[in-house]
Amino acid sequence: MNSLALVLIVGLLAALAIIWLLMQAGQSVLVKQKSELERSAKTTLADMFIFLDATQMFYYNVAALIVLPTLVWLFTNNPVFVTFTAVATLILPKYYIKTMAARRLKRFEEQLPDALLMVSGAMRAGASLTVAMESMIKEQKPPLSQEFDLMLREQRLGVDFDTALVNMEKRNPIQDFSLVVSGLRISREVGGNLAEILESLASTLREKATMEGKIERLTAQGKMQGLIMSCLPLLIMAALNWIEPKAMGTMFTTLFGWVTLAVILVMIVIGYLFIRKITTIDV
Repeated sequence: MNSLALVLIVGLLAALAIIWLLMQAGQSVLVKQKSELERSAKTTLADMFIFLDATQMFYYNVAALIVLPTLVWLFTNNPVFVTFTAVATLILPKYYIKTMAARRLKRFEEQLPDALLMVSGAMRAGASLTVAMESMIKEQKPPLSQEFDLMLREQRLGVDFDTALVNMEKRNPIQDFSLVVSGLRISREVGGNLAEILESLASTLREKATMEGKIERLTAQGKMQGLIMSCLPLLIMAALNWIEPKAMGTMFTTLFGWVTLAVILVMIVIGYLFIRKITTIDV
């Protein structure tokens, strides 16, 4: 009895130690997640003129982190799926914010040639650069109108033109816009026909956008093939599980099956990332 009691006590202490370590690890993960969401809300989202409460975002993320893995466990009883669901729930907010920022920059890049042509046309008609920008802001839509309006507001508050341009370039780290900023700064320093320079930049950016569109259309088939080939093993697995549930049941109920599922998912993700890397051509 004494030896049995000793084993029970040791087992209980070991279980408590493991629970304590898991709680500490979970607490560190949540603290890091909260700090990253706060940083994203203050920088990335604020730069996109989206103002959200970082604490509220964190609470929603914690609630999803509790609810979604629990539902997956109730429906599948598979720890591999539960683990991947928890990891995806942690990554999803950062990925969503990054995707929003990328779409906004893409929209800004698409609007830039038309905006340059509008500014160039207004300057050819006799308007100054500031007046031409104000006229362009009234005609354009966000996000480009928001960025140029913020730049002009900084100038009204006493910020130098070059400094305001650099600040906008930091908020929009796009190669095309860096070219425009360089053209504006050089033109103000050494002189020249700024309207003609802006028109030439707009023509160059249009040709570059046309070339990128052709490349995107030519690589669309490869990207779609990568997506289909990545989803095909999962579809076959689901079909086999529906046709032969007893034969496939081992994969979802045993440790060896869970390890096999984890390896399959990791290899699918790696293969998809490689295909995306090959079919993504930077101009």
